[in-house]
Amino acid sequence: MVKKILLPASILYTLTLIIASLITLKAVPSLGSSFDDKIYHIVAYTGLAFLWTSTYKPFKTRYIPFVVFFLSAFLGFILELLQYLVNPNRTYDTYDLIANGLGAMFGTLIAVQINVYKLK
Repeated sequence: MVKKILLPASILYTLTLIIASLITLKAVPSLGSSFDDKIYHIVAYTGLAFLWTSTYKPFKTRYIPFVVFFLSAFLGFILELLQYLVNPNRTYDTYDLIANGLGAMFGTLIAVQINVYKLK
């Protein structure tokens, strides 16, 4: 049952992330930290990489986690550039790129570890 909804959930999450990255967001809740934006980026890309890594069994093809990690980080890079080019209210931020990459790494590693645990 869960396997059947992973692909649509991954696609929907990706589209939502793309839209949220390109529109002007108002009234984003504060976490009370000076790094709220970076935390949001890490969480968003952790979810992205986790969903896509879980969608494709990484042990059927061993390179899937690497592909998911790089594509998730690349999407973060493209969206940062598009924010700068498309929306005058959004800006390019190198630290956002780092946060996106960290999130992609965390999500991929968590999904791989869950799959390793399932195999034991």
